[in-house]
Amino acid sequence: MVLKRTAKKTLISKHRKHAKDTGSPQVQIALLTKEIGLLTDHLKEHKKDQSGRKGLLGKVAQRRKLLTYLKQNKPEEYQEVLEKHKLKK
Repeated sequence: MVLKRTAKKTLISKHRKHAKDTGSPQVQIALLTKEIGLLTDHLKEHKKDQSGRKGLLGKVAQRRKLLTYLKQNKPEEYQEVLEKHKLKK
């Protein structure tokens, strides 16, 4: 599932660190979390959509890599992201 442009802009503006920040790990994790939620809802309805499932697993893996990066390099920001998105450690 694809995020609409307005939804993506609001997510970016909510999680960015400065005015031109569009690629920080916090922003990327926020976007991936939203896309994962949309794909999860889609797959609950369409259980045999294997290409959608593959896309979901790729997004989960990418988010996990970004969370690992934050955990190793910026632990306090890692905790903030976990709390903000209600993710498990």
